Amino acid sequence: MKTIPAVALALLLAGCSSRGTLPSYGVVPDFQLTDQTGQPFDSRRELADKVWLASFIFTTCNGPCPRMSAEFRQIRDLTTKIPDFRLVSFTIDPQRDTPEVLSRYGRGLGVTDPSRWAFLTGPQQELNKLSWDTFHLGKVDGSLEHSTRFVLIDRKGRIRGYFDSRDTEAIPDLIKDIQQLTEARL
Repeated sequence: MKTIPAVALALLLAGCSSRGTLPSYGVVPDFQLTDQTGQPFDSRRELADKVWLASFIFTTCNGPCPRMSAEFRQIRDLTTKIPDFRLVSFTIDPQRDTPEVLSRYGRGLGVTDPSRWAFLTGPQQELNKLSWDTFHLGKVDGSLEHSTRFVLIDRKGRIRGYFDSRDTEAIPDLIKDIQQLTEARL
């Protein structure tokens, strides 16, 4: 029986995560929206070769959105050493959530770098398509509702996980999965 050299075994084990291989739930197609600075946001350009986390919120929400955005801020703070990780918050209320409103909302959360955390708006139809058809979130009776789940996307645009923001145990697991995806260069 052949044995694996110690160096090869160490390298193999270093690439393994205690959480195992992450599933794939589909691919996010390219999209074009508008960010909080009023500039076009082309996912192909802005998110190429990045691991990113998506949420769907709206700025006038009196329900879970403030907590979800605070958790996104916590995730941002916990991932500052990961240069190719991004946060993307999509509005579900593009009529009210103009770039100016999103910018003000982001500043209230301490967002100073829109390339690190983007707040996106655009045509209602495009946002519905992304929420419902791409991320499989938030469709209730044919209208756009936001989900309390965060969605993790890898460098190739594959959806690799859903995390319930109401679950206090979800954030540590999410951080581990972000690290796994960024370190493995998947």
